[in-house]
Amino acid sequence: MEKRYKGSARLYPIPCSGRLDAIHLLKALEEFADGAYVVTCPHGSCRYFEGNSWAAKRLETVRRLIESIGLEGARVGMVAESSEEPIDLSILTGEFINSISKIGPSPVLKS
Repeated sequence: MEKRYKGSARLYPIPCSGRLDAIHLLKALEEFADGAYVVTCPHGSCRYFEGNSWAAKRLETVRRLIESIGLEGARVGMVAESSEEPIDLSILTGEFINSISKIGPSPVLKS
């Protein structure tokens, strides 16, 4: 299932952020995205125990990899939703789109 925001962002829901692998983010950055943002459940509240921790580690791996080839690490990001302070996904999406717009288009996107 894909959901689009503001015409320039796509949402891909997955059962658990722990199922996200580095290759998913790298493939998105290579094929169609200027940036990738992961929204997880609150730290310590993962239904699958450590899913959000695994996602954070994988995201950091991707950040290091893209920086090693000269891309900005800010092209990937993550936020852990808080049960005490619910997040507004549209606000986060807008902020991330604005930050990516300031960085500019990815030089590695396939045409």
